[in-house]
This record gives sequence, C-alpha cells and structure tokens, in this order.
Amino acid sequence: MPDLRGRYIVETDWLSEHLNAPDLVLLDGSTHLPTTGRNARNEYTAEHIPGAQFFDINAIADTDNPLPHMLPTPAKFSSMMKKMGIGDGMRVVAYDSEGLYSAGRVWWMFRSMGYEDVAVLNGGLKKWKAENRPITDEPPRARSERHFTARFNSALVRDLEDVKSIVENGSEQIVDARAAARFRGEVIEPRKGLRSGHIPGARNVPFATLLQEDGTLKSTDELVAAFKNAGVDLKKPITASCGSGVTAGVLALALALIGRPDAAVYDGSWTEWGHENAGTRVETG
Repeated sequence: MPDLRGRYIVETDWLSEHLNAPDLVLLDGSTHLPTTGRNARNEYTAEHIPGAQFFDINAIADTDNPLPHMLPTPAKFSSMMKKMGIGDGMRVVAYDSEGLYSAGRVWWMFRSMGYEDVAVLNGGLKKWKAENRPITDEPPRARSERHFTARFNSALVRDLEDVKSIVENGSEQIVDARAAARFRGEVIEPRKGLRSGHIPGARNVPFATLLQEDGTLKSTDELVAAFKNAGVDLKKPITASCGSGVTAGVLALALALIGRPDAAVYDGSWTEWGHENAGTRVETG
C-alpha cells in the first residue's frame, strides 16, 4: 500500500522554508461548529500565518442550498478562486486553527474540482504556534486575478441519492468521522432538527482518533490499524461521512495517505441524512 504523505501533507519545516515562494498559496480554512460561539474569520483576522488568505467554506459554497457549506458549482468555485488570485500551476496548502479539523475539507474541495496540487499543513496553526513560528494580524498582499480551471470530479463526491443506493446495495463502505457517542445515538446532535444515530451499516472511525496530541496525523501503520479495527476493508470502495461534511475530509485525507486517494465524501453527511424530515433510515448503537 503506497504512502502518499509526501504528496498530500507538508510539515511546518517545509512551509517555513517555502513561505515566500511565488507559486505557493496558503489558505486558512478554519471553521467551527455553531455551538462553539467562535468566529473563524475574526480569529483569522487576529492571527494567522504570514501570507495566508482566509478560505471561508461557508461562503465558498452553494449558498442557495439550505444545508451548510455544500459544494459550489465548478463555475462558482473557479470564479471565487480567480478573485483570490489562485490559478493553475500554483501549489495550494491549507491549514486550520485546530491542528487538523477543517483543512481536510478544503483539500477535498480542491480535489473534487479536479485540482490535485493541494496539500494540508500537518498540525496546522496549532503546531505552527507551538513551535514559536511567526504569526501576524496583517492582511496578505493582494494577488492579481489568475485563471483557475475547475473540472468536477464526481468520483470523490456522494449525494443523498448515492448514499441511499449504497445503503441498499452495499456497493461501498460508509465510514463516519463523528465521535462514538454521536455515532451510537447516545447524545443530542449539535445542530437542531437532527435525529441521533448513524447511516445503516456505517462504520465509525472518529477523526480525533487519527491524530496525535499536537494535531498531526498518526503514523501510516496507526492509520491503517484504526480503519481495520473499525471493520473497514481498505481494498473496497469507501465513502466518508460526518456531521456536515467537514471532518469527513480528515478521513478522506488519512485514507489518501495510506493509498486510497479515491475515497469519496458524502457532502451533506448527517446534517442531510439525519434530518427529521429526510425520510431516511437511522440506526443506533
């Protein structure tokens, strides 16, 4: 099984050395659950890695969809990247404030738009600050508009109808990134109007169990063991899910690092499937 760490993640040492490279685009993709009361954009404004732009997953989204931060159309994504000065041939690196929480979503969004030159900063802002590396409150320099080519990669995206089919025919394995208590339906969901439980037949690999204390991903062997211990067959098709399509990106990233870059993400995740009016089956336990 190939180890793709060198392709999809970068370390803080590497970023420090390449921070001023003209072809590097650094993105702060932080976001927080609505129950936290935190404002990711305000936190970014107060402190970020020098040169980083804020990648707002709630704005770079299908804002006509009532579900949170659903993928935008390729045309909208391309237009917004162009305005941010992100263009073809650039190396994109995403991070978030928690170590690894929402940066995986940003990484998956770019790949779902056919853009493969994207990586995640291992440990994110958390590790960067712990190492006393520079942070700033100054806005990044304005970038001139660039041409960005978006080609939708449907193989990496699953919608409600796709997942209904998967549940019925067992064609793929669904792996849920939520905490075990949420997966088992033992606690109330943080978003209103959602039932508790999980998609029938899903396996549970809480995203936090894939991380070290410093927010970096565990070793390749440990990642493999985490999925296998949850009953996931790494040789069969996999779709990652979570609460609203954010931490499923962590699972997709971890799977890519251990040789499964083809793992898909269920964009609507539990916010869609678990809605009280969705008409979908729910399992607990």
